[in-house]
Parts: sequence; structure tokens; C-alpha cells
Amino acid sequence: MHVTSLLLAWRRLPVLLRAVLAGALATAAGTLPWAFLVAMNVRRTPSVPWSVPITAAYLWVLFRYLRGEWWPASTSEARRRSCRANGVSDGVFGSAVIAGMFGLAALMLFQRVFIRMVHLPPQPVDELRAIPPLSLIAFVIMGSIVAGVIEEVGFRGYMQSPIERRHGPVVALLVTSVLFGLAHYSHRETTLLLMPFYISVGVIYGLMAFFANSIWPGIILHALGDVLGAAQLIATGQAEWQTSPERSPLIWDAGPDASFWISVVLFLVAVAAAVWAYRGLAMVARPLV
Repeated sequence: MHVTSLLLAWRRLPVLLRAVLAGALATAAGTLPWAFLVAMNVRRTPSVPWSVPITAAYLWVLFRYLRGEWWPASTSEARRRSCRANGVSDGVFGSAVIAGMFGLAALMLFQRVFIRMVHLPPQPVDELRAIPPLSLIAFVIMGSIVAGVIEEVGFRGYMQSPIERRHGPVVALLVTSVLFGLAHYSHRETTLLLMPFYISVGVIYGLMAFFANSIWPGIILHALGDVLGAAQLIATGQAEWQTSPERSPLIWDAGPDASFWISVVLFLVAVAAAVWAYRGLAMVARPLV
């Protein structure tokens, strides 16, 4: 009876609130155990990455559950639908990944413009470089997989898809992308100046999920992007939101030079290319959305 009352109370909540809570819980269920395990691993036995196989097994079980398997059967269909891990054709998958890549390219070019307007914070790297190389590689790969799977399930699946169905894609993208950005405040280097970067990333992955009606393309691109971003950070000390290891003068101090205007033009061209790519994805995936 108590469980039934809880379910009734849950169903009385507004769809938007239920989606936000469900997405946050799904994300926390995947990311917090990994964060705890890898921290313990690095602190006690950094040369043996034992946290990786444990997390891989846990992630496999959690993903299957969030996708609708196992008890309780009464929520299986709702979990499957909310997860949004739907199969897609090769054409849709490829178009979604290409659109996402164009979107990320436009974002990187925006960063070239943005860093001439504000000073963005650096990302600490000394702690990573202190980890033995083989363990570091294992941690980076596992961490990227966790982020790719869980953040897409939590934000673009459980959170975005119910809001889309109730309030439409614009509201869904706005809510999930802002919350995706705020979630990265758990990173110590994150400040308000990084919100445009993270919110834009949320929009890029959110559009992929909306048009493809699947989180699979986003999972692949998200995980791969995190691997490449970590590799860049370790190799150069340059965070993914930085486009140059050296700080360029702000246009407010030195004035906009030729390099700045070239970056603006390239950014606008990249935005046009990304819009074209997403329109192509929408046309390919139209029977699915």
C-alpha cells in the first residue's frame, strides 16, 4: 500500500519535474559510484586500475535496468521509453554523428572568439599526470564511457524525452541543456564563464537525440569526445574549451585584430554548416520523429 501511494504521488507531479528528478537520479546512479571508486583507486593503489572492471560490470547492469529490464515489470515500458536507447538505421546513425561533429566544430570556433572576450579558467592537470600511464589510460577510457552512457541516458533520455512529449523540443532542449551545464559545477574549475560551453554541448547532443530519436549516436560521440579532450589535456595542459595554450589579448584591451575577425567568419560558416547537417539529419530521420 505504501509503495502504491508513492507511485500515485509520483504520477501527480508535473511531467517537467518528474523528468528532471528521474534524469538526475539516473545520472547520479551512474556517475557517483564511479567517482567514488576511482578516487579510492587513485588514493590507495594507483598502479592497479581495479575500479575499471568493477565499474564496467556495474554500468552494464545499470544500463540494462534503465533500458527497461528486470523488476518491476510495471515500470519496464516506461523505463525503456524514457531511456531512448532505440535502434537506428546506419543512415540515421551516420547523419547524427556527422551533425554532432559539425556542431562541436562550430562550438570550438565559437571558443576561439569567446577567449578573445573573456579569460577562461584553466583545467588542473598535475594530479592526472601523477597517475601511472597505464592506469591513467584505463581511467580516461572508463570515465569517458561512463560519461557518454550515463549523461546521455540521464539528460537526453530520462530528462529530455518526457519533456519533449509534453512541452515540445524547444523547452526540452532549454531545460536539459541548462541543467547539463549546471551539473558540471561539480568540477572545481567550472565557473559561470564556462556555462555557454557546456550549455552548447547539451544542445548539440540534445538535437542529435531529438532528430534521431535515439541516444546511441550521442553516446558514441560523447564518449569519443571525452577521450580526445582528456588526451589533449594530459598532453598539452590545454582544456577542451581552450583553443590555444597561450592567452591572447582581449579585444577590450588590444582591439579586434585580423585573427579575431577571421575567427568570427569561420564560426559563422561553421554554424551554417551545422544547421545544414542537422537539417539533413532531420530529413533522413523524419519517419522516426
